[in-house]
Amino acid sequence: MSGSGSSRRGARHGGYAANSFRTEAIVLRTHRLGEADRIVEALTPEHGLVRAVAKGVRKTSSRLGSVVEPFMHSTLQLARGRGELHTVSQAQLLHPYATMLAADYDAYTVAGALAEAVERVPAVDDDGRRAQYRLFHGALAALARGAHDPRLILHSFLLRALAQAGWAPTFDRCARCGAPGPHTALHVGLGGAVCPECRPPGAAHPAPETFDLLSALAAGDWATADASGGPARREAAGIVAAYLQFHAERRLVSLSVLDQDLGLPAPRVERRP
Repeated sequence: MSGSGSSRRGARHGGYAANSFRTEAIVLRTHRLGEADRIVEALTPEHGLVRAVAKGVRKTSSRLGSVVEPFMHSTLQLARGRGELHTVSQAQLLHPYATMLAADYDAYTVAGALAEAVERVPAVDDDGRRAQYRLFHGALAALARGAHDPRLILHSFLLRALAQAGWAPTFDRCARCGAPGPHTALHVGLGGAVCPECRPPGAAHPAPETFDLLSALAAGDWATADASGGPARREAAGIVAAYLQFHAERRLVSLSVLDQDLGLPAPRVERRP
């Protein structure tokens, strides 16, 4: 009898393990579901983007409610659901980034743009998912610490996320022929800086300081980025927005809000051939 009971308990335990998984996660956004639940969208290092129902979290008595808010970094236990919608069974808070960001409008808005960009430029394999998670987590942590100007963090993240997706821009050599720079023209559709021989009609002519800033943001050279001036930052912001829009084929809503705050016009984007 005891052996039979032990087997049944083992089967139940094995079934639970097979039908659930534990993962580190950062919540990107949530949606109301019914009267007390929420659907949580989160980024994970092993599974990429996941969606799960967090039951009862809108009740004041819920212990999970504050843990599964946007920009909270947690460990989640997820029960596998049908299709791609799982259920949150447990959650343990690791870093309360949402709380740290709440007092800074710019930082919180940038965090929203980071989350939107992650959804727009998804990783395609296991290595890509892990790299994207590390990049996003690093950017969010830097925002929460106030390590740099929020917009610089955003533009560095966008350039590096695009590079991870295979769309790395080049700023120190010609994107078409590879001739070493510095160059004075840039064409988003060709992938960055262009030399006089390769420069097409309609190419932009950023200031040298803007080229330096773009190179620094792409490389994570924060000493150069932090020392940059306002004109270079504004010009770089427009170029990054145009480059993202060209490849993602859609403008980020959060980025539009930030551009309006800076008084920037909508980016001029070359049409695809």
